[in-house]
Amino acid sequence: MTWLEVSEETLRRERAKARELRGSQWWRNRIASGICHYCGALVPPKELTLDHIVPLVRGGRSSKGNCVPACKTCNSAKQSLLPLEWEAHLERLKRDQS
Repeated sequence: MTWLEVSEETLRRERAKARELRGSQWWRNRIASGICHYCGALVPPKELTLDHIVPLVRGGRSSKGNCVPACKTCNSAKQSLLPLEWEAHLERLKRDQS
């Protein structure tokens, strides 16, 4: 797996932007429904985490278009997977459960 080289300074800057987003009205509106972006589970809004669709370590940014609410289970499982990798992971889980 080839990953982009993301500097510590870039990661620090993007994490600071993510902290700002979590304090914004935009984020409060996003989590108000209490629905995980990935699994659709109903979760108390305060328990939703901010997930970067394209992870910071893979070159993603802390922008409104790249941040979604996720339950802790999905956020922990997704880690630094890209959207296509995450979809493949979910498909494998469905196959294994069948």
